[in-house]
Amino acid sequence: MKLILPPRMGGNTPQVDTSDTHQLIIIGANGSGKTRFANKMAADLGPKAFRMSALKALYGKEQEDTNESSIDSLYHEVVKKSGILREDIKGEFERMLALLINEEMLNLISYKYKRDFEGGDGKKAALPATRLDKMIKLWQQVFPGNKVLIESGKMLFGRESSDDRYSSSKLSAGERAVMYYLGAAMFAPPGAAIFVDSPDMFLHPTSIRSLWDRIEQMRSDCIFIYITHDLSFATTRGEGLTVWVKSCDPTLGEWDYDFLPSAEGLNDEVYLAILGARKPVLFIEGDGVNSIDSKLYPLIFKEYTVKSLGGCDKVIESTRTFNSLRDFHNLDAFGIVDRDRRDAGEVEYLRRRKVFVPNVAEIENIFMIEEVVRTVASHFHKNEDAAFAHVKKAIMRLFEVDLRQQALQHTRHKVKKTVEHRIDGKFANINKLEEHINDLCQSINPRGLYEEYCRNFRSYIQKGDYASVLMVYNRKTMLSESHVARACGLRRDDKDVYIRAILNILKEDRGDAQRIRKAVLGVFGLQ
Repeated sequence: MKLILPPRMGGNTPQVDTSDTHQLIIIGANGSGKTRFANKMAADLGPKAFRMSALKALYGKEQEDTNESSIDSLYHEVVKKSGILREDIKGEFERMLALLINEEMLNLISYKYKRDFEGGDGKKAALPATRLDKMIKLWQQVFPGNKVLIESGKMLFGRESSDDRYSSSKLSAGERAVMYYLGAAMFAPPGAAIFVDSPDMFLHPTSIRSLWDRIEQMRSDCIFIYITHDLSFATTRGEGLTVWVKSCDPTLGEWDYDFLPSAEGLNDEVYLAILGARKPVLFIEGDGVNSIDSKLYPLIFKEYTVKSLGGCDKVIESTRTFNSLRDFHNLDAFGIVDRDRRDAGEVEYLRRRKVFVPNVAEIENIFMIEEVVRTVASHFHKNEDAAFAHVKKAIMRLFEVDLRQQALQHTRHKVKKTVEHRIDGKFANINKLEEHINDLCQSINPRGLYEEYCRNFRSYIQKGDYASVLMVYNRKTMLSESHVARACGLRRDDKDVYIRAILNILKEDRGDAQRIRKAVLGVFGLQ
């Protein structure tokens, strides 16, 4: 969907394409004009705009949303046609529940008479699922151990461990907010732009990401536009475009706003975003939008605020800089960089400085870990032993073909690092420096290093040491060339389809997600 943003101070009116991200985050301080900004967008979209506000739904019983696609308008429309729904219900939350119950009852009546009309042949037809069924299922995933009952047209709640029953008014604000978001989102028109005001309100920080991941998956046809002053919320919407509203001139109907960069370093904006999160910080490589790192690591390191900073040098330096200011912000900072061709000494040096280095060469190799391949195959009902055997054979064959070139690249890296280290010494005069440089080639012995790498790499092949191959093998095309997607039972033999399947498993956050997460943490030595 292409969205036209409100006028900027100076006159231009930007347009953004959300077809890739399906998310737009409007962020700004209290009083900056971000709510007016969102209201202007919603007004321009007309019936394609659908607003959700837990604060209004739970506590604004006298406020009504007159937009024709709103819960309030839908309620009034259904009341005119229904002989069941009461017309004196107030409050968007209660009206949303009433609409769900009304639909449930109509579904049951239709099911009963349809079966009778068809003559009752003794076969038990499946009862069609309703919005209420889906809402209850998702709500119980967020709050396991709770049960939901429908009695005499009322929705009652309780705990699995108790026979007590109580109405929705006895639920906590957080429980009602989650129920509202889940239920209301199902009433949004197809392809709508769903505006969510203060999407983190009433919610525990640990549940925010998983809740909105679920809702976005459920309404994947819609665009989600979040309005918030909480900088930490933007970090949970990894692929979203963020608009920073600074101020507003209500007289002219113009705003001062910018698009936050994907992350160019530890600048003031990134620093403030991190401080707003109040969680340990994890700096990673990549551009923050399109890189695999930015999609994978927030789903693995869920207890961290994850920020993409570009190259590995910037990650290392920002981790050092941020930790040097710890007395000011009282937060821990860590980094992740690819292993590439670093040796054990370099890896240990970085880990001592809180930079995690995986036991695989690069980010693509993480998706090829044995346990990850096995989990994906099992998830798609393929024999995981056969799937992994196929992938392992393909990788070992590729590595054998590339062995000498890989050994040469490792030798080059080792020589470069050694020269950089050795050349930094202090010398009394130019003669001493010349002597030192002339001696370097013989003391480094590049050919000896190369032959040692070749011997080690051949031993990996002979022993079938798949884990060691992943640790040293840099080949970004291995996901495609190993045909791992096809081996795991995916519909298309495509690396992006395979990666997306893993990310979706992690977002679902069930048993297979835990298996993948544990495997990935294991390559960082964190399990």
